[in-house]
Amino acid sequence: MRRVAACFLAVTLTASAVPAAELYIGGATTSITPDKSVALDGHRNLRMSNKVESSVTATALALESREGDKVLDQAILVSCDIVAIRDGILEKIRDKVKPRLSDFDVMKLVANATHTHNAPVTQEGKYAIPDGDNIMKPTEYVEFMTDKLADAIVESWQNRRPGKVAWGQGQAVIAQNRRAVYANGTAKMYGATNTEDFHAIEGYEDHNLDVLFFWDEEGRLIATAINVPCPAQQAEGGLAIHADFWHPVREMLRQRHGKDLLVLGWIGAAGDQSPRPLYGKAADQRMYELRGLTRLEELARRIAGGWEDAYEGAGKDVRGDVVLRHRVEEIALPYRKVTDAEVAEARQEAAKYAGNPAQLWNYAWHQRVVDRHEAQQAGTEGDQKMELHVLRLGDVAIATNHFELYTDYGIRIKSRSPAIQTFIVQLACNAGGYLPSERAVGYGGYGAVIQSSRIGPEGGRMLVERSLAAIADLWSD
Repeated sequence: MRRVAACFLAVTLTASAVPAAELYIGGATTSITPDKSVALDGHRNLRMSNKVESSVTATALALESREGDKVLDQAILVSCDIVAIRDGILEKIRDKVKPRLSDFDVMKLVANATHTHNAPVTQEGKYAIPDGDNIMKPTEYVEFMTDKLADAIVESWQNRRPGKVAWGQGQAVIAQNRRAVYANGTAKMYGATNTEDFHAIEGYEDHNLDVLFFWDEEGRLIATAINVPCPAQQAEGGLAIHADFWHPVREMLRQRHGKDLLVLGWIGAAGDQSPRPLYGKAADQRMYELRGLTRLEELARRIAGGWEDAYEGAGKDVRGDVVLRHRVEEIALPYRKVTDAEVAEARQEAAKYAGNPAQLWNYAWHQRVVDRHEAQQAGTEGDQKMELHVLRLGDVAIATNHFELYTDYGIRIKSRSPAIQTFIVQLACNAGGYLPSERAVGYGGYGAVIQSSRIGPEGGRMLVERSLAAIADLWSD
């Protein structure tokens, strides 16, 4: 804590002395929408898509700092309208990009998911997917998607030109804590609140909207990154492919600021959040209907409004000579321990679903706990490795993680960061499952039980400290 405090003091007193460099910016976007029916991710049961409500897309932002001809640092950040960056996907993208970009370090490539629950499955074995000429299986989709991503990444890097950046903060009520707590000391995700035993909403909601803005040499706004501490789960369910609230957000901003504006969606620490309120639903619905909007359009209106507020202020402090530093490190987090009671329950539940192809998801959800307990008992469990990316861009810090990270952890990082503004980007580089808070583990329920969570509060505390130490190092020189 002394180290972080000292770094904060240093940046406060000597920010003007930090050497800067010329910033180069490039970008590209691509559709990752399949042309066949696919299994849709995010639910326990199989859903096969039957239409495209809105395209799922990926947007790449390339950043490089130079001092004359000398390259100081670089990054490519890619936002994808999928549930998660599953095991092996980032490695596949890097393998496809590396031979095409000899002047870029692919370890500084970051991909994150917006967590729409209406995007294709990217992992074999989750569901019993039927065969058919008009059906794209997960392996085929992953090849298609990573080809498209590689092309966009290469294009973004080749497009980079001198440019300018600004950062700002607005507010938008998007995140709603989705865990209801009851008088008996339990919690339930999306639990009913109109009952006598309803006690409280479990935790905090972060309504800050952190935004980055990027301009080219001619002063044209070319890209923006929007950090919303809420997953894109308003319209989850059904059989349509779509990008949830990010689609109307992009459309709205492009109508106002140019049809080619690149919009990256970054989800902040939001494992316990949803855009759907647990109470006051009737009043909420009445108001967006009076405005002549759908709920998705209402969320987009709020995000665009907060974005415009941030844009107005940030436009007074646009910079081309900013520091860009990008640190990548692998950290090891301890697995959450499986108790004897938890493994007994998981073994019993797994047995109910074993051998039923229609219940592959439910079987695996419980069986993984049994497998973890066996590894724990054998002493072969080890730690979970996580690829941590921390960037400094001027006065801004950006820190990534693999998880559906509960809001408490994001607030801890933001509160202690030496940066003026700190962006948390969850579901980046890999999928680590839920990382619940201490109080959520105590209350239980989906998103906090052992089946939902490979890493628990002990690992969450370590993640916070390692992220803060990495951020502090970027402000220490």
